[in-house]
Amino acid sequence: MPVSLFNTASRTAEPFLPLDPAGRLVKMYTCGPTVYNYAHIGNFRAYIFEDLLQRHLEARGFQVERVMNLTDVDDKTIAGCRKAGVPLAEFTARFKAAFFEDLAALRIKPADHYPAATAPEHIARMIAMIQALQAQDIAYQAEDGSVYFRIARFPKYGCLAHLNLEELRPSGRIQNDEYEKEAIGDFALWKSWQEGDGEVFWESPWGRGRPGWHIECSAMATALLGPQLDIHCGGVDNIFPHHEAEIAQSECVTGLQFARYWLHCAHLMVDGQKMSKSAGNFYTLRDLLERGYSGREIRYALLSVHYRLPLNFTLPGLDAARAALSRLDAWVERLATHSAGASPAATDPSVPTPAEDFLCALDDDLNISGALGRLFDWLRDSNRGMDSGELSPAGAARALADFERLNTILALAPEQAAVPTEVLALVEERQAVRAAKDWGRSDQLRDAIAALGWTVKDTKQGPQLTRH
Repeated sequence: MPVSLFNTASRTAEPFLPLDPAGRLVKMYTCGPTVYNYAHIGNFRAYIFEDLLQRHLEARGFQVERVMNLTDVDDKTIAGCRKAGVPLAEFTARFKAAFFEDLAALRIKPADHYPAATAPEHIARMIAMIQALQAQDIAYQAEDGSVYFRIARFPKYGCLAHLNLEELRPSGRIQNDEYEKEAIGDFALWKSWQEGDGEVFWESPWGRGRPGWHIECSAMATALLGPQLDIHCGGVDNIFPHHEAEIAQSECVTGLQFARYWLHCAHLMVDGQKMSKSAGNFYTLRDLLERGYSGREIRYALLSVHYRLPLNFTLPGLDAARAALSRLDAWVERLATHSAGASPAATDPSVPTPAEDFLCALDDDLNISGALGRLFDWLRDSNRGMDSGELSPAGAARALADFERLNTILALAPEQAAVPTEVLALVEERQAVRAAKDWGRSDQLRDAIAALGWTVKDTKQGPQLTRH
C-alpha cells in the first residue's frame, strides 16, 4: 500500500510520489518558531505531527531532508529585545536554546537544517529575490519605502486557501488613499526602517529596513532544498496569508511549482477553549514538566489525535497518556521476560503482521488513531497468548523486535535509566533475605527501593527493576 497524504492544495488524499527520479529522496520544509518567547503546546502539536510524518516516511524507505526555519526577526522579536534592552541576537539566543531543549524533551528528531532569518547569506538571498520580483514589475516600492508584492500579477494567488482574488480587492467602502500600498491584499516583501525598529535593520537597495516574514521562508527553503519542495508543512493558521504568499513569490522567481504537497494540522484547544493567557489555559512545555509530566507523556497526548482533527488538550488527557504508556511499558517488559534467550520467530510473508497493520494505518494520511488502536489490540492479544502459553518465547521475541521497529516512528519506549548503586545494593540484600525466607524484611526492602523511585518485580529470571 503506497503512502497517501491529504494535500491542502487539492483538498484530496493523494499517493505520495517525490520529485526524486529514484523515488527515494524527500525534500521537506516545516515552518518553525518565532523565537520571542518559549514555544507553547499548540506549536509543539504541529512539530510532533511533522516528526511523525518524517519518521513514517523513513520507516517506509524514504530519505527525508528536512528544513525548519527560525524566525528571529519580526515585530515580536524586535519589541522583545527593545523591552529587554538587549541586542536582537542576544534576546533571541535564549529562546532558540530553550526551543532545542524542548525538542529533545519531546523526542522530536532534529531537522537537517535550522536556518535563521537573520543569517547574512539568507538576508542577501531575500534581497536578491525581491530584486528579481521588482525586475518583473511584480514588486513595487511604496511611498513609505517598503516593497510590496502585487498579487494582481499572480493569478494563482488564493489557490491554496481557495480564496477568490476579487475578495481581496478594495471595495467602494475602502479608500485607496488610506493605504500606502496599491491594493489591500498586497503583502510586504521588505519593510522600511521605522523608529520603533531601533538598531534592527539591514542596508538594501531600498534603504534601511528588514525582510517581511513571507520572503524569509521562501529564501531559506529554496536556498537549502532547491526551487521545488516535495512537502511543505505547518498549522492551518499558516495557510493564509503566509503559505499563499510563499507560493506567489517563490514561483514568480523560479518559474516552477514551489511545493507538491501541502500538509496542515488543525488547531489545539485546551479544555474546549482557544488557548490564551487571559483564559488561564496557556501552557508551555515547561509548565507541564513542572507539574510532573514527562516529555514522552506529553508527546503521546499531542501525537495520539489525527493531525487534521482539532485536539482538545486537558490535564486528565495527560493522565490517560500516562496510563497508556504504563500499559505499553508493562507489555514490553513482559515480552522481554517471556522471550529471554530466544531468537525472533520467522514470519509468513503471506500473513500480515500486527506491525504491518500498524504501518498500513499510518500509510493512510498518518491515521495515528487507527495505528494506535492496532497496537493496543496487539498488546491485548499477545498478553492473552502469554497467559495461555500459546505465544512461544520465539513469538514474543518476534513481537519485541517488531515493536522496536515501530518505536522508531512513535519514539515512546521508556528511557533506560542507569540504576544507582544504592538501589542495586538494596536489591542484592533483598535477594539474600528472600533466600532466607525473611518475607517481612523483604517487603521493607521493596518499600525502600520504591522510595528511591524504582519498582522491583520478582521473575523466574531474577529481580527486574523499572523506574517509576
